[in-house]
Parts: sequence; structure tokens; C-alpha cells
Amino acid sequence: MTDRDWMHRSPLAGEHGRALGLVFFLTIGVMLAEAAGGWLANSLALLADAGHLLADGVAIGLALFAAWAARRPATPEKTYGYLRLEILAALANGAALFGISALIVWEAWRRFRSPPAVEPGILFGVATVGLVANLFAMRLLHRGHDHSLNVKGVYLHVVGDLLGSMGALGAGLVIFTTGWTRIDALVSVAISVLILFSAWRLVKDSVDVLLEGTPRHISLPEVERRIASIDGVAGVHDLHVWTVTSGVVAMSGHAVVSNPAANQRVLETVQSRLADLGINHVTLQIERDDTCAEP
Repeated sequence: MTDRDWMHRSPLAGEHGRALGLVFFLTIGVMLAEAAGGWLANSLALLADAGHLLADGVAIGLALFAAWAARRPATPEKTYGYLRLEILAALANGAALFGISALIVWEAWRRFRSPPAVEPGILFGVATVGLVANLFAMRLLHRGHDHSLNVKGVYLHVVGDLLGSMGALGAGLVIFTTGWTRIDALVSVAISVLILFSAWRLVKDSVDVLLEGTPRHISLPEVERRIASIDGVAGVHDLHVWTVTSGVVAMSGHAVVSNPAANQRVLETVQSRLADLGINHVTLQIERDDTCAEP
């Protein structure tokens, strides 16, 4: 497999990029509907959620840019191309989720202290439109959110939007039947807590990739064992395994092989054994002794 081949295995390419594009237009459409509905119903809940959707639209636009940039070819100056832009975009999305959670709590406190008059019929109708649109967006992104941090970031935004729509539906129903408008603030706080947990996970995963930590699903001792157990390998050292971008895992290391005639066989066996672990880019330095080992 050539460098071009393994770099374009990134999940940002193809169908995930198209899904992000559809979700972007859905988000902008629902945002406009909620802004209009909030103005007509005098609903701060819908207006605030429209602002939330505006932030999500910006985040999805950033994700689309990263998806486009990730497909640009590598250059002598950027030997991995622009694959890492996906991780930077995911980190920015996670940080945005933290900010959105804080804004929701602040707005919820204001509403609880001084609940506004709301037209529940319009609130319920617009929230229903948002719910249907977000369910469709979640279905579009479901296949990619476990494989791409960037798609996962957008997926979490959509989950937050879905919870917001469900909360608005519930709040509209309670206001319609009882007239108790403070329910809107309480629901908003519950949603912000769920968003906060999702944001923490996304930021943590992004930082782990940027720090070139060993992927959670790969055991470094197991990588060493698989290489060391190959016939002809006398030792293994300086092993590093890291994530370039979602779905692209790389490894570098040194193997001591006393018989130079076995070098090609050892290299091919290492590539085969590590491919079973999901490591698709292997750089192995083969030595006759361990003089290159770290002290």
C-alpha cells in the first residue's frame, strides 16, 4: 500500500463528506425556522436554540472545510498532508460544546428567575420540525461517528440539538397544559449537563491524538510481542504507535535481526501481523544489533 493509498483511507472522504453537507443545510434550515418561530411565539427558548443551531452551523462548516482539506495531497513541507485538520476541527467542536453548555445554563437561570410569556402552540410545532430534522441528521451521521472524530463532533452537536427539540416539545406540552413556564429552564439545564459529558469525551480524544498517544484499542506490549515472536527477530525497541487521523494508525520501531537475509521476510511478517491490529502504516528500522537503542 502506498502512502497515497493509506492516507486516503481517512473516513472524512466520500460519503461522510456528503452527509456533513446535508446536515449543514438541515441545521441552517431549522435555525431559520426556530428564529422565525421564536419571534412569532415570543419564545426565548426557541430563539436561544436558534442561536445554538447557528453555533452548530459554524462548527459543521468547519468540519466540512476539514473534510475537504484532508483530501489534499501531501507535500514536501507537509508530508502527512492536511489529515490532522480533522483533529483540530474536532477539538474546536468540543470546545464549542463547552461554551454552548455554559450559555444554556446562564440563559436557563435568567428564564427561571423571570419566565417569559410563551405561545405553546407555535413552540410545540416548531420543536416538532426540529425533532424530525435532527432525527434524520443523526441517521445520516450514525455510520461515521464511531470512525471519525470530526464526524463524531458534528454528531454530538446534532444529539444536543435533538435533546433541545425534545426538551422544547416537553416544555411546550407542560406550558400548554399547566401554564408553568419555568419547566423550560429546568429542561435546558438537564440538556446542558448531557452536552458537557459529550464535550469532555471529544476534547479528551482529540488531545490524545494531538499528543500522539497510543490509541485506546491498541496494546503496545501486544505490538512488541507480535514483532518479537517472529523467527529471526532478536529484539525490539523504540516502539511508537499513534493516530494520524481517525482510522489511520501508524507505527515506527526498531527490530534487531542478526541475519540480513531475513530482513525482507521479517518486514513483510511485521506488516501482516500489525495489520490485524488496525495498524496500516508501518515504518520499521532493521538492525544487526541494538546499538541504536535508547540508553
